Amino acid sequence: MSESAIFKTQSLRFRRISPEEQASAVDKFFESMQSRRTVRNFSSDPVPFHLIETAIRAAATAPSGANQQPWKFVVVSDPDVKRKIRVAAEDEESEFYSHRAPQEWLDALALLGTDWKKPFLEDAPYLIIVFRIDYGLPDKADGSERKWKHYYVTESVGIAVGILLTALHLAGLASLTHTPSPMSFLSEILNRPKNERPFVLIPVGFPAADAEVPEIGKRPLREILELVGEKV
Repeated sequence: MSESAIFKTQSLRFRRISPEEQASAVDKFFESMQSRRTVRNFSSDPVPFHLIETAIRAAATAPSGANQQPWKFVVVSDPDVKRKIRVAAEDEESEFYSHRAPQEWLDALALLGTDWKKPFLEDAPYLIIVFRIDYGLPDKADGSERKWKHYYVTESVGIAVGILLTALHLAGLASLTHTPSPMSFLSEILNRPKNERPFVLIPVGFPAADAEVPEIGKRPLREILELVGEKV
């Protein structure tokens, strides 16, 4: 058996904190995340790339099926490329709003005030496009011709995106999850390999000075939490 096939372990890096520290930490985290909002109006103010890079490093700590880490984060700051992405996205969104979407879907979106126009794709200093990697490609360097399947890709990438959005928020940045349908134009514009598929497009930056967000709420805890057993 090769060394790479041998199951290995290492010491768990885990520090158990006091109940008081636990309660304080989770309460502070909730308070911070409670202020997170999706933003569609971005300032052109520059954002230090270190914040983007570190947020992606945090996202890459996410658990994944068989630890295959089936994700790629492509960061775009080039104005010409952002312009191409906006034009292509607006073409798809125009079709969506005028022909593809059923009226029920359009009625739901009307509460958010969205339409086919996507200026944030150019206004935001960075676009982070997250690609899912459904299978591994052969490694020509070692003569391999075999490609291999990745497992639990949707779940793995979804968790990583959640961590990414959280990290961006904690860094004092605003973001938006944008999923035009279809998104194949992103693969073409960014010249991605055939085993990668766009998962989500995330504009990132500071909110515009006059940015507004819809007055929406979250469902109360009693509607989303159900305890089976007794409280400890």
